Amino acid sequence: MPERRTVALVTLGCARNEVDSEELAGRLAADGWDLVEDAAAADVAVVNTCGFVEAAKKDSVDALLEANDLKDHGRTQAVVAVGCMAERYGKDLAEALPEADGILGFDDYADISDRLQTILNGGIHASHTPRDRRKLLPISPAERQEKSGVALPGHAQDTPPEDLPEGVAPVSGPRAPLRRRLGNSPVASVKLASGCDRRCSFCAIPSFRGSFISRRPSDVLGETRWLAEQGVKEVMLVSENNTSYGKDLGDIRLLETLLPELAEVEGIERIRVSYLQPAEMRPGLIDVLTSTPKVAPYFDLSFQHSAPGVLRAMRRFGDTDRFLELLSTIRGKAPQAGARSNFIVGFPGETESDLAELERFLTGARLDAIGVFGYSDEDGTEAVGYADKVDAEVIAERLEHISRLAEELTAQRAEERLGETLSVLVESVDGEDGAVGRGAHQAPETDGQVVFTASEGLVPGRMVVAKVVATEGVDLVAECLGEEAAR
Repeated sequence: MPERRTVALVTLGCARNEVDSEELAGRLAADGWDLVEDAAAADVAVVNTCGFVEAAKKDSVDALLEANDLKDHGRTQAVVAVGCMAERYGKDLAEALPEADGILGFDDYADISDRLQTILNGGIHASHTPRDRRKLLPISPAERQEKSGVALPGHAQDTPPEDLPEGVAPVSGPRAPLRRRLGNSPVASVKLASGCDRRCSFCAIPSFRGSFISRRPSDVLGETRWLAEQGVKEVMLVSENNTSYGKDLGDIRLLETLLPELAEVEGIERIRVSYLQPAEMRPGLIDVLTSTPKVAPYFDLSFQHSAPGVLRAMRRFGDTDRFLELLSTIRGKAPQAGARSNFIVGFPGETESDLAELERFLTGARLDAIGVFGYSDEDGTEAVGYADKVDAEVIAERLEHISRLAEELTAQRAEERLGETLSVLVESVDGEDGAVGRGAHQAPETDGQVVFTASEGLVPGRMVVAKVVATEGVDLVAECLGEEAAR
């Protein structure tokens, strides 16, 4: 019997990339590859890169170089880049990073096994040639669902093979994407859609992720049921813009009807929705998010700034008072609701008074988690050509100032939760670190966590009731009151 081929998937970036990695894992396992966690134990190391901002791109390059070092003293024979950075830069990345043995774009995902085998055999697969993926789908959202031949990671694929290994499945139907779980976390993400139709002047994502296209509700439901069978307890719905879900299916309110159906899936304890656009929030969506059992009252709102002038330059909408009113409406319906957001400081033309306006918003918003980024030019975006660029040293000063303020404000918000009773999903129990979980207001990776005062009787994947007794920055310390009653 020939020796089995081994592959390791190293995932960087957001939850969307994590879903893509599990699709690649499903395709590779279906074609006979053995998946291993340690890149040093793999014939091929596949790095799923992030191409969002400079820091993420640097992390991706570092990961590729680190994997390349394994070729000198490990089993690894080839290092291959996939994901957003590979899709965005393609041949240019190959020229700048000759250490990578292959640069594969989204169009290569359907043939990932053949691509890796070619590279492993010493052959050369032409590096991906970037193109503006916004031009691949019709301008009219209503016409996109019938468009075939466009590679959309996480969407339908050709009919899968009949004999699939254990743990690999077409997750929602005969033409659904294959998926294989990487790890045993009780939390998993499900793609609601791909791409984005918004044209924010600082963001390059639509150019390499393409125009917005929804997955059909039956596919999302089918994948959620499959994940529940794999032991998943919390599903997080991800896309570039969840508030646009359904617009290309003829119903912009489709998310409001889908969420209660997802909450009814046997075995699932919590549904979380991420990536919400403030300008697209609807009263009906707020109602569903704040009142549906098993749906987390969690609002990952993409504010980016609050000064009107800066927002207009970003090609976004809103202002401090309207954003505060939105948060007030949410908390009026669900006082314990979680809210988080990211912000950019130092955007071209940003003044000291604009920064003060952002401070006013942050101080009044009572956000549970805040991400702050310093502006940097992104290739191919409108803002690259803007005048009135803020000096790099000023951007650094503003980034440090707002980051320090954000740290203080989120710690204060955590203290406001002292005495609250939370539904907490236990995620890990370790002999040294004790038991750790997350409340409904805390998403994986991006937000704080709940640290239990004692771990006795706690098991990963179990939903328990806990009372907050102390805080550690944004993290909460809680006493377990018992297992949550079935809902």
